[in-house]
Amino acid sequence: MSRIGKLPITIPAGVTVTVNDNEVVVKGPKGELKQVVDPLISVAVEGNVCHVSRPNDEKESRAKHGLYRALIHNMVVGVSEGYKKTLELVGVGYRAANNGQVLELALGYTHNIYLGLPAEVKVQTVAERNQNPLIILESADKQLIGQICAKIRSFRKPEPYKGKGVKFQGEIIRRKAGKTAGK
Repeated sequence: MSRIGKLPITIPAGVTVTVNDNEVVVKGPKGELKQVVDPLISVAVEGNVCHVSRPNDEKESRAKHGLYRALIHNMVVGVSEGYKKTLELVGVGYRAANNGQVLELALGYTHNIYLGLPAEVKVQTVAERNQNPLIILESADKQLIGQICAKIRSFRKPEPYKGKGVKFQGEIIRRKAGKTAGK
């Protein structure tokens, strides 16, 4: 048995999980999420507990058992509590600002980068004196927020010599020693 797949998913108050054919719909105070489930995997809701099961021990069904349980669990947590990620811009002159759902980044290039964000993601930028600018992203969809964070980070990854770039708040960048003087 899959250690992750066999764990039951507890559904908190205010969240409803419905299963129609191969589609799981999770509704809660933070929004509504849908996930299409492979026909090999069966999802059952009993009261405030959701169970994910597989028919046999073939390699494909074992692989998908834990996957779909984790996806449904992430949806339940997302619509009840939500997910929040904070990115930090480290570098002289690096700035971030937002106009509604458009994020403007100044990351040391000759031009500013404008990134349009989907409506499901709330964005907030914080720029305090003598501190690195922050980008705070909130959403009910864990996959979407992770993808957007990866996209923002790809514009200027943290480099190992000075540590400049876009990093997650609290992330530790492994630093390298620079050049040493010859002789």
